[in-house]
Amino acid sequence: MEKPLPLDGVKIIELTRVIVGSCTGRILGDCGATVVHVETAKKPDTLRIIFPYKDGTPGINRAGYFNKYNADKYGMALDLTHPRGIEVMHRLIEWTDVFIESNVPGVVAKHGLDYEGVKEIKPDIIMLSTCQMGQKGPLARFKGYGVQGAAMAGFHELTGYSDSGPVGPFGSYTDMVSPQWLIAAVVAALIYRRRTGKGQYIDHSQLETGSHFLAPLIMDYAANKRLAGRVGNREEFAAPHGAYRCKGDDRWCTIAVCDDEEWGAFCRVIGSPPWTKESRFSSLLERKRNEDELDKLVESWAMERTAEEVMSLMQQAGVSAGIVATAEDLHRDSQFRYQGHFKLLNHTEIGAVPFDNPPFRFSKTPCEVRMSAPCLGEHNEYICRHILGMSDEEFVELIQSGALE
Repeated sequence: MEKPLPLDGVKIIELTRVIVGSCTGRILGDCGATVVHVETAKKPDTLRIIFPYKDGTPGINRAGYFNKYNADKYGMALDLTHPRGIEVMHRLIEWTDVFIESNVPGVVAKHGLDYEGVKEIKPDIIMLSTCQMGQKGPLARFKGYGVQGAAMAGFHELTGYSDSGPVGPFGSYTDMVSPQWLIAAVVAALIYRRRTGKGQYIDHSQLETGSHFLAPLIMDYAANKRLAGRVGNREEFAAPHGAYRCKGDDRWCTIAVCDDEEWGAFCRVIGSPPWTKESRFSSLLERKRNEDELDKLVESWAMERTAEEVMSLMQQAGVSAGIVATAEDLHRDSQFRYQGHFKLLNHTEIGAVPFDNPPFRFSKTPCEVRMSAPCLGEHNEYICRHILGMSDEEFVELIQSGALE
């Protein structure tokens, strides 16, 4: 008998695009919630047209990013500009516990699907709206992706080297860090509803989410008027601290030495050459003052060894170190394999492909990815007939009306 999942019985409707809302739904789906991802063939989810594609062949159902963030969901194609499409959406709202949308403020209201509208259909519904700036305020209608969110939250000013322009973290950063907060918000709202019988509205701002990660730097400016800037891989509390070139083609290893005890261990690993005893490296303060020279000496040692060897030697001595992993490294990583992080699932169009499992493990209610991402409109019949209880005649009539597009 299969063990129950933490969110068994929770029902979720998504009207989301790109990452933040869809990733939130994906995690909830991994935990056992029944999630329905709603989009339209007239304007499908943006992630469906973003590479990489399986086998390098473009296709609306072949995009890697869409498949990653939409596993463990049912997929429905529904035209909300069609009167029958809105009727079906209202029935989905009646069915669901949680409604997630990630559009520019005002978009869902045009269809009567703002909180006031859906609350009339289902009074105890929980609705989550996630966007760049939140639903109200002078910048509420700001359009953008997580790249712009990261820049406006302050990350680009801190990422890169002091002698170059802003670089920014990888990808749509605030899209990727927000779901962890949103999961907590949704589960908290579900607990509140279980206690009180009342739903509520959750208004989320990616800008504010990003600022939480930079709170110490914002406080430093507020208290001391000190502005943080781009420092590459360096940290004020450690030296050496960086990514060092190793033997091989574009192979690197990160090393961090935070105190004198670690410095002693680091020196022993590299054979305690004479320069390690020089006064210019005798303390953290001195190592910071002479960091350019220190980095060159560390790298000259590292370049004679593989990244894996550098990591292993440092780790054995108690010094923090880790290779700069490529996608190939991650795919064959022994820890990932031991944990069963990747799981092969059969996708309707592209066949067997690996999906990532949740990075957490419950002892009583173990979660794992169970269902590949849907093709566009793949589960229209299942949703209409089995979730909404439509008759055969009603479903056929709905197809003929053009609403399921």
